[in-house]
Order: sequence, then structure tokens, then C-alpha cells
Amino acid sequence: MTEDMRAANGLRQSLEDLPGSLIRHVAEPNMGKEDLLKLWFGEPDVPTPQFIKDAATAALDDNQVFYAQNRGVPELRKAISEYASNLHGRDIGIDRLTVTGSGMNAIMMISEALMSSGDNMVAVGPVWPNCKETVRIMDAEPRQVALRLGNDGRWKLDIDELFAACDDRTRAVFVNSPGNPTGWVMPREEQRALMDECRTRGIWLIADEVYIRLAYESDLPLGRAPSFLDIAEPHDRLIVINSFSKSWSMTGWRLGWITHPIDAGEAFEKLVEYNIANPTTFVQYAGITAIRDGEDFIAETLERYRRNRDIVVQRLGAMKRVTLSRPEGAFYAFFAVEGITDSVAFAQQLIDDVGVGLAPGLAFSEDGEGWMRLCFSAGTATVSAAMDRLEPVLG
Repeated sequence: MTEDMRAANGLRQSLEDLPGSLIRHVAEPNMGKEDLLKLWFGEPDVPTPQFIKDAATAALDDNQVFYAQNRGVPELRKAISEYASNLHGRDIGIDRLTVTGSGMNAIMMISEALMSSGDNMVAVGPVWPNCKETVRIMDAEPRQVALRLGNDGRWKLDIDELFAACDDRTRAVFVNSPGNPTGWVMPREEQRALMDECRTRGIWLIADEVYIRLAYESDLPLGRAPSFLDIAEPHDRLIVINSFSKSWSMTGWRLGWITHPIDAGEAFEKLVEYNIANPTTFVQYAGITAIRDGEDFIAETLERYRRNRDIVVQRLGAMKRVTLSRPEGAFYAFFAVEGITDSVAFAQQLIDDVGVGLAPGLAFSEDGEGWMRLCFSAGTATVSAAMDRLEPVLG
């Protein structure tokens, strides 16, 4: 390690240069404030359903508290295989699945698996920052191709610009659809074009599909968004990230999974071992119940989020200082505010002046400066109250 790679405190310089989360920068000092409507994190304000909690309790009573298989207990991998095969209408075998300790743990392990110093990953943005910062941790370069708001008020990707951003050191392209923070859903024809280009160039495609069950304009079964798993072959260089956090309201449980080529299983088994040894055992048994018995809950949740989205689009979109695209998926409204050049300072101003906690757009890259993200997964009364409070400032 050279001197310029080593920070003054002896740690790697890339870690010293790593930015902290601007969402948490805003949220954590203000978490204890009373009468604050907290719409900054990507989670609902209702707890995990009781039937999932009961399954965890039963697993604890059954002493599922010991080490388990690195890639997940067989019962959970089988349940995920059945769920994914039904969702996509094609076989997703257990040998293509690895359970992870959250979607974030999956993203970190994927960077460890693919990225070396000098490599780069091209991400479609604005996007949740963690996916790019894990690349920096590996001393590789994250690049971004930004979505643009079209004249029809919908987010658009210039697919040729995305291809042009890739070079001979590009190891992966990262796509989050439905997207955080934009609510953008990648159309099927663009998925096909990107999949074909990645095959031709030998580039890995990383698809963050944790919001796949939260699509509002879908004509696909179970109201889901289009997935790369619908069009990929088992040996394609595709890794798809999923999580229990969003669809089953299990953010604090830290459980997810990845779908990968068959021949990548052994490598991910090693990475699980050296990162976490195995996902929390009793939580995995709760995951089995969630995935097998949770369809009614997902359907009810989607309808509640749809109502909330419509309230936000109608009310926030009518405020004079706001430019807002109608979210097609996920549970975020990403909106520009006229006259705002420092979204972090504006987020704090909203907390102080009207008691609404939002995420600053700068957290999602420089392309997000001047924008704010509002999570509408809270209760409908809370979302409506937030509109009441924001209107005097933005109206």
C-alpha cells in the first residue's frame, strides 16, 4: 500500500474519502423531536405483520438460534425458489439463490465479487447512494448516467448514453427499477436492449429489484414491475437483488436474497462466510412465513401506497414551487423545488419550520441537488398532514 492510499489515521484513504449518508445526516439529529412527520427513510410507519412476528417467535421457541448454512437454510431457499418461479413464470432454481443479511449486504458482496481497483460500474441515477459507495470501498469508480424528466412528465433514460458511458474497464451496470428515489420503472424494451448489450460486451448487469412488487401501472401478474429475470438465461451475467424489507415491512429484520448464475454460487457462499457467516437463523424462518403467507398483506399494502401516491401527486404536484413526476413504482415522490440550491439546508429548514422530515436530493448524487424525496409509505393520515404542512412553504 502506497502512502497516498493510506489515511493519516492508518486506515485506507478510500474509506476516509467515503461520504457519510446525507439522509442520516439530516435524520439522526432530529429523530427525537416531537410532532415531526418523518418521511425521510424508505419504510412504513406500521410494524411488521403479526403473523411474521409469530413465525419468528416460534422459531426462537424451536431453538433456531445456531449457525446455519452460509447461503441460507434450505427451507427458505426452497420457498424463495417457488415464489420467484411463480412470479416470473419460469424456473428459478435453488442453485441460483443465496440468502443475504439484507439487500445492503447483498450490494456490498456484489461489489466484493466484481470490482477491483481501476474498474468502474455505471449506474442509472439518481439512485440510492449506497450502491455506488460500495464500489468506492473497493477502490473502483462509480459512474452515473442520469434519468431526465421528459416533456410528458415521465423519467426517461437515454440508453445510448448509458452504453457510451461503458468502456473496457466497465465491470457492471447497475439498474434500480422500480427506482429509489424517482419511482421510475424501466420499460421491457429497454431491459432487453441493456441485457443484449451486456451480453455482447461481457459486462455484468446488477438489477436492484427490491421494489418489484410495488408497481402502480402494471399489467403483469401480481401487479409487479418488469424484471430482468423475465428475459435472462440462467448463465447470463446477471445478479438480481431482492429484500424482505419493502414488500413485507421487514426493514429492521435485515434479510434479503440474490439471484445469480449457477456457477457463481460457490463464490457467494464464501463471501457470506467472510462477511456474516450466515444470515440470522430464526429471522430466516420468519422469512419463509412472509413469502408463503404474505400475498394478502402485499396486496393491501400496494393499495394503501397507491392511495397515498395519488394524494401526493394531486396535492404536492399542485404546489407552485414544485416540479413532480408521477411515480410509477416504489413509494417515493422525488420533486424539484424552485429556488432551492442547497437541499440539505432546505431539509433542515422544513424540519424547523413545518415539522416535516424529508430526504435531500443531494443524497442521491449531484444530479439530485435542488430536489427532495418524500416517502409516502406512512399512514394516509400522516401523508395528508404532511401535505397540509408543506403547502404554506411550497404552495
